[in-house]
Amino acid sequence: METERIGPPLLAGERETLRAFLDFHRATLALKCEGLTDEELRRQSSPPSTLSLLGLVRHMAEVERTWFRRVINAEDIPLVWSAAGDFQEAYDASASSRSEAFEAWQREVEHARRIEREAESLDVTGHQARWGEDVSLRLVMLHMMHEYARHNGHADFLREAVDGTVGV
Repeated sequence: METERIGPPLLAGERETLRAFLDFHRATLALKCEGLTDEELRRQSSPPSTLSLLGLVRHMAEVERTWFRRVINAEDIPLVWSAAGDFQEAYDASASSRSEAFEAWQREVEHARRIEREAESLDVTGHQARWGEDVSLRLVMLHMMHEYARHNGHADFLREAVDGTVGV
């Protein structure tokens, strides 16, 4: 599977720009994982950290699910890998495969895209229970970009340590 990463528009409205930047970051994570075997994706390549590329993909599936489905859409659903709500469980990809992790992640990304597109505006709010506060879809979109940008930086180091590949 080849990932296409499209640069965000240089002149666009706020919503289109946020949507494009988020998709750019999503594609960056996918590109960091391209061409690797399941074993390489599970490799904890930067000791003493136990983080792996597959663990990051699983984590981002949980993050997409939480912010879009649980917060903005108010769906009463558990996390993908933890009924107890423990985000750390997603990082343990030792028994996971590319297909399992990427299917879950892509499913959550598609839900997120649908929820964002169907929202009346970026001012739509949801309740973030962990914070005890209401948040706007605008904040969620920006927070997701922050999450991806930070974790894509981790993915840079993890990928380089697996096979020497740098850049995207």
